[in-house]
Amino acid sequence: MAQDTFAFTSSTLRSLRLQREILELEERRRALAHQYLLRRVLPAPGSSTLVQRPRYCRDPTILDALYTGDLQNIESLFKDRETANLIVETVSEELLWSTELGLWALNPKKKHTSPLRIAATKGYVDCVKHLVTQGADLNATVGGRAALHDTCASHRTECTQFLLKCGANPNVLSEDGSAPLHLCTSPETLECAQLLLEFGAKVNLTTRDRRMTPLHVAAKHGLEEHVNLYICKGANPSLRNREGETALNTACANADDPQKADKYYLVVKKLVDCGADVRMAGRKDHTPLHNACGNCHHQIVDLLLQRRAEVNALNCAGYAPLDCILQVVEDYLEWQPEKIVLALLNHGAVPVNPKVWKFCSLSPRTLEVLLNSYDRILSCEAWVEAVPPELWQEHRTFYDSALQMTNQPRQLQHLARCALRRYLGGQCHLVVPKLQLPEPLKSYLLLQIEGYIR
Repeated sequence: MAQDTFAFTSSTLRSLRLQREILELEERRRALAHQYLLRRVLPAPGSSTLVQRPRYCRDPTILDALYTGDLQNIESLFKDRETANLIVETVSEELLWSTELGLWALNPKKKHTSPLRIAATKGYVDCVKHLVTQGADLNATVGGRAALHDTCASHRTECTQFLLKCGANPNVLSEDGSAPLHLCTSPETLECAQLLLEFGAKVNLTTRDRRMTPLHVAAKHGLEEHVNLYICKGANPSLRNREGETALNTACANADDPQKADKYYLVVKKLVDCGADVRMAGRKDHTPLHNACGNCHHQIVDLLLQRRAEVNALNCAGYAPLDCILQVVEDYLEWQPEKIVLALLNHGAVPVNPKVWKFCSLSPRTLEVLLNSYDRILSCEAWVEAVPPELWQEHRTFYDSALQMTNQPRQLQHLARCALRRYLGGQCHLVVPKLQLPEPLKSYLLLQIEGYIR
């Protein structure tokens, strides 16, 4: 069998030789630099003191001791303030396209950190204690972060507590303008967040660029206990980030995984209970209800509707929450989108343009609720063609009944239902359950799903 081959031209071969020479020169340069560091950083034979050292260090022996938490070696290498505050430089190779050579070339990328940051990130408490004792700068933001940022991001509670007790600034800002509290983004970081607040972290401090508060961060990641903690410490749920979103907007926008629905529901409930405005619009004029509908989160939708969310509010594109859920029905077929459509209509949502019926053609239950919100069924060409034959066969009773009722007079009972619902408007969900009527009739008035159109 013939195999694909690549014809190397003479220019390509010259480029490859040039690239190899460049790499060999770089390797020799690194070897010389390594020997230089060994002479300057490590003690001379028979000497008990360290001689003058450079600020930067790429010695693999030192890096290995730091990354493995080798306390004995660390104690012998870091004996004063100068060594404890070395800037550790690591180099990683990245493949980048070289237009000059016409091929992919390895490009060294330098990253800076500090001995204290490395030990703190790994959770080597004894190593951290030694470095701090030798004068390591607690608040130095080498490589863009301070050690406290790393201990919080990697939930190293013991290291966080030690650094704070030694005087680390709980509000120190990273290069991108984030405080340690903004890096508490997982359930495991709760204790670190508690420690930061105990030592004076500002609970309403915002990041420099996006103006995110710790409450925004906790809401974004669905961290109920963090939200409870921040609220108890005085977090303001009305603060808005640079895009105009409150923590409630953020929680509803990020609740996009139905399998994680419960934790976001608890976050939203806590924020609403603490006075968060359910009608405040954020990015692109999306209200929390727009976001919850767009993520097919019926529990949050029900909660927001109970707290008087505006059911017909329009975003910048002119879409109401009902439009948002209909546009994603096909993405959430297994998560009962019909429940959201039903709740919105019973709270006074204005029926949508029939042109959008096609979005829910693959969800018979959703389509049934939608069709029953009209006093007659208009042309159904927009959605009939979108139904796969196998789905039509599975739900033949519903689809056939809907097709037969197209442009036909509806039953007098249905027309009476439509008239009463128009009269009640957004109060259907409140008034109908209180009417002195048989339960089956109440369910009918609230658009109970029957499996066919009559």
